[in-house]
Amino acid sequence: MQIFSTFEDTGYLELAISLLEEKGINKKNIFAVPLDNRQADRKIFDTLHRSDGISLVDLAMALATAFSVICASIGFILSWGPIYWGLIGASIGFVLGLAIKLFIIKVVKKQHNQLHGQKSEVILIIDCDETKAEFIEEILWDHLAIGVAKIVNK
Repeated sequence: MQIFSTFEDTGYLELAISLLEEKGINKKNIFAVPLDNRQADRKIFDTLHRSDGISLVDLAMALATAFSVICASIGFILSWGPIYWGLIGASIGFVLGLAIKLFIIKVVKKQHNQLHGQKSEVILIIDCDETKAEFIEEILWDHLAIGVAKIVNK
């Protein structure tokens, strides 16, 4: 039987491995695979087939609406009229909102992610008898495993 589990790369993983070795699991039957962190920056613009859940146009649309209403109201006094000034205000608001959102995503969030960093995960694979499976699974859950799966060899 094989037991697969995922852990954050912390001391709890080391404690779980050492406890398994103390309880009679051979070191040759424990296999840990660390996963690599993302090296490339995320793409800003979404495509038809991929979306990261971050919207660039939400602030841009809100500012476009606000600037459009304000400029259209002022446009009754100005020479080109409210329609042209409303369109000009909407364009300026949209560009300003897009610039602010791009700045937030590219500079502020990037610095935030670099400061905190994300820990990579480790996949732990254990070969064992079916009689020890429940015991091993309990040890893994007690040491803060993210997920555990059992596969029976036939």
